[in-house]
Amino acid sequence: MRKLTCTILAMLAVALVGCVTINVYFPEAAAQKAADQFIGTVLDGSGQKAPAADKNAPAQDNPPPAHQPSAMLLDLLVPAAQAADVPNLRVQTPAVQAIHERMRTRFEGSLKALLDSGAVGFTRDGMVAMRDAAKVPLAERAQANATVADENRDRAALYREIANANNHPEWEAQIRATFAQTWIEHAHAGWYCQDAAGAWQRK
Repeated sequence: MRKLTCTILAMLAVALVGCVTINVYFPEAAAQKAADQFIGTVLDGSGQKAPAADKNAPAQDNPPPAHQPSAMLLDLLVPAAQAADVPNLRVQTPAVQAIHERMRTRFEGSLKALLDSGAVGFTRDGMVAMRDAAKVPLAERAQANATVADENRDRAALYREIANANNHPEWEAQIRATFAQTWIEHAHAGWYCQDAAGAWQRK
């Protein structure tokens, strides 16, 4: 009887796995972590700090009860099918590294000064824009515009490269949106950023 029960459960588990719909979803948490680390090293020379342990989490002094064989079978088969649904976000590619180096050099060389002055700000779509050209001396204005154009070219390439590196070019817009929010979160005090309506706000 026990053998028959295990056989029936195994058959049900296989049928259940066959019914699992494989939908590759955008890994938002992984994208957020990648954006934090990338932007942190560009603007501050540091990545995201590890989150502190939750002091309010209940202690687990006793180990969880052992699973029965039939339950273990379900645990192994069903999550295995679901795990195929969870993509890893690949960010470390030679192209991304090259973009990172250019952006870091540009930030230290000219972009930081433009952001500090308020001439340039972070836009709501993950780019930068000339907000007040009058804050840049006329003789330096052409170079400032070139800096903005170069930065935006690299940012667009970054979002596209991450999407393509993960074989999901359709993720580009979501990656851009995640980075756009994170650029603004990492903006220094006194910098200008666009709000959701596109209006400039000083942080």
